[in-house]
Amino acid sequence: MSDWNAAQYLRFSEERTRPAADLLARVPLGEAAHVIDLGCGPGNSTALLAERFPKADLVGVDSAPDMLAQARRTLPGVRFVAADLRDAHPESPPDLIFANAVLQWLPDHASLLPRLVRQLRPGGCLAVQMPDNLDEPSHRLMRAVAANGPWADAIGDPAAARTPILAAEAYYDLLRGADCSTVDLWRTTYWHPLADAAAIVAWLQGTGLRPFLGPLSAEHRAGFLAAYERELERAYSKQGDGRVLLAFPRLFLVARRAV
Repeated sequence: MSDWNAAQYLRFSEERTRPAADLLARVPLGEAAHVIDLGCGPGNSTALLAERFPKADLVGVDSAPDMLAQARRTLPGVRFVAADLRDAHPESPPDLIFANAVLQWLPDHASLLPRLVRQLRPGGCLAVQMPDNLDEPSHRLMRAVAANGPWADAIGDPAAARTPILAAEAYYDLLRGADCSTVDLWRTTYWHPLADAAAIVAWLQGTGLRPFLGPLSAEHRAGFLAAYERELERAYSKQGDGRVLLAFPRLFLVARRAV
C-alpha cells in the first residue's frame, strides 16, 4: 500500500494521534530498550513513543514512501525502515511492538498476531489499535456507492477493500493461546465534530477511501466522490452548531508475552 499521502493523512493529525496516545497510556512498561512502531505512517505515533521511551532504540517501519519521508523530516533522530508489514522482522526481540491503525489492512490475524507475539522478548508487549468502523454509515455508504455507478467494474468487490477484524473475544483467546500472560482489551467510540459531509470525505480520503479511489480515472474519481458526499449528507444530520458528528469506533488490545 505504497500510495499513502502524508499531507492528506495529517489534515486530521490531532484526531488521528489521540487513539495512539490512549493506546500507549495502557502499555505496562516502565522502560524499554527496543521499540518497533509498526506502520509508523508520518511519525505521529513514533513521536509519542520517543517521548515515552527516550532511551530506547526506536525504529519506525512502514511501506509507504511518502509517509516515511514525512516521518524522517519530523523525527530526524529516529531510524525509519521501508518494509512490507506482512513480512517485517525486527533485528532483535523488541520490548514493545506498537501498531496503531495499521493491522486492519493486513489479513489472517489468526496467524499474524501470534507471529508478532513470538517476536517479542519475554515480558514484552504487543499494543494494537484498529478501526472497527465497517458497519458505520461512512463505510456502509462507501461500499454501496462503489457498487453502483460507472466506476463499479474498476473497483471490483467493495467488500474486499478491507477484511473485517475479529471480535474482541476471538482476539482474547488468540493471544492467550499465543503465550500471553495478560490481554487488555477495550473498545472506544470517538465522536469527531466535523464541518460537514465534505469534511468526512476529506478525512476518509486519507485512509478508508484509498482502495476505492486508487483504480479510478480522474473522471470516475470525481463522480464517485460527489455521489458519496451526497449520501453522507443524507446520513449525517447537522448538529445545533451546523457541524456533523463522525462516530469512529476503535478496538484496542495490549498483550504481554509471558516471562
